Amino acid sequence: MSPYTDYHEWKALPKVAGLRDGRLHDARHTAATVLLILGVPERTVMAIMGWYGSGMAARYQHVTDGIRQTVARQIGGLIWEAEGGLGEAD
Repeated sequence: MSPYTDYHEWKALPKVAGLRDGRLHDARHTAATVLLILGVPERTVMAIMGWYGSGMAARYQHVTDGIRQTVARQIGGLIWEAEGGLGEAD
C-alpha cells in the first residue's frame, strides 16, 4: 500500500461518482457510523475497521437522529403500548 497512490485513488472516486470531495478519514467515520446504524456487533466493527480497543468506536461512530428516533419509538412501544400502560390503576 502506498499513501500517495491511496490518496490519489481516493480523490478520483468521488469525482467519478459525481460526489463532493471529501477526506478519506471522513469516509472512515461514515463507514463506522453505517455499521452502527446496521447494528453490527462492536467486536465485528472492530475487526472490520482494524481497531484494537473499543474506545475507537466512541471516537468514530456517531449516533444519528435516525438512531435516536428508533430508540425513542422502541421505548415508547414498551411504555405506552404495554397492556395497561403507564398511569393506569392496577
